[in-house]
Amino acid sequence: MSASQIPPSDVTSDVPTLLVKIFGKDRPGITAGLFDTLAAYSVGVVDIEQVVTRGRIVLCALVTEPPRGMEGDLRATVHSWAESMKLQAEIISGLGDNRPRGLGRSLVTVLGDPLTAEATASIAAKITKAGGNIDRIFRLAKYPVTAVEFAVSGVETEPLRTALVTDAAALGVDIAVVAAGLHRRAQRLVVMDVDSTLIQDEVIELFAAHAGCEDQVAEVTAAAMRGELDFEQSLHARVALLEGLDASVVDKVRSEVRLTPGARTLIRTLKRLGYQVGVVSGGFTQVTDDLKERLGLDFAQANTLEIVDGRLTGRVTGEIVDRAGKARLLRRFAAEAGVPLSQTVAIGDGANDLDMLNAAGLGVAFNAKPVVRKAAHTAVNVPFLDTVLYLLGVTREEVEAADTVDEG
Repeated sequence: MSASQIPPSDVTSDVPTLLVKIFGKDRPGITAGLFDTLAAYSVGVVDIEQVVTRGRIVLCALVTEPPRGMEGDLRATVHSWAESMKLQAEIISGLGDNRPRGLGRSLVTVLGDPLTAEATASIAAKITKAGGNIDRIFRLAKYPVTAVEFAVSGVETEPLRTALVTDAAALGVDIAVVAAGLHRRAQRLVVMDVDSTLIQDEVIELFAAHAGCEDQVAEVTAAAMRGELDFEQSLHARVALLEGLDASVVDKVRSEVRLTPGARTLIRTLKRLGYQVGVVSGGFTQVTDDLKERLGLDFAQANTLEIVDGRLTGRVTGEIVDRAGKARLLRRFAAEAGVPLSQTVAIGDGANDLDMLNAAGLGVAFNAKPVVRKAAHTAVNVPFLDTVLYLLGVTREEVEAADTVDEG
């Protein structure tokens, strides 16, 4: 049996193969033209790679060698076809397929604004030092940030993540490292914090502005930040300052809430891709219920301001949503959605989100405080919430397609 008769899946390291490389200005029909040319020589296709960058194509085909005595004719024909297409061709003889990829496969997503050559060199060097090999690199987006994805083999995900994320901030990039596999595109649940994550505001401060107690609320918040009060204590102390406020202020606060840039795009795209999306907040259901309806969220849970006889009582009712409560709700939402916890994504900015970020399969610190960035799986430090999509392997083209469907 000649090499050309061996099924591509059975190609071993001692079977002769040809690497056919085509490069030049891209245009429709190049891929079909190359393989039409090769088809005349009864070769088997072992592997294909094609990349188009700034209108220039690089097309590589690894094929079994043609029947005896026909290789020279194949080479001449491919070169002649390439010349007719104003392309260049290179054909290299060798043995076997690509070398087997090492065990341990991960996807490394890098976000940069800009993504510099220095940062890219450092990331590649760190992957090598950790024992990994870069198998492929793919651009996910060029706007609003440059996002590229490295497929890496030869090293387990956790040590690779440790090696890469430590110095990410110093390099001016955000890096996420996740295990490769079919689960990357499986149904997921994404749960977000609300204040300073989904929205640009702190809801308690919006209410305080109408009550004329912004300074007092800020003092309580500062005390909590210093560790003098836990979240529940600070929540009760701040809400108490709202006592007597007319309930009509709820509608005013809802109208003042500003979504974070990219929030609608993030949620719209996730929903189009079949994801479920929820929010958990130390804020108030009077706002989160409205956001759930406006944005088409699947889940929403927050604290509830008590209203009696048309006025705020200065108390909250029901289950308190604090740091532990957010993680508990993530698990509850996952169970209701039928999604394994390993397939959940949590996004938040504050220490109150840490338990939730650590419980999720992927915890994303969004423009977060240093302690949160350090503890989360990855961080996003640009002001666009939809950049989280790139950490999930969603391309800019998919985002734009979701927008087009909605516009239609």
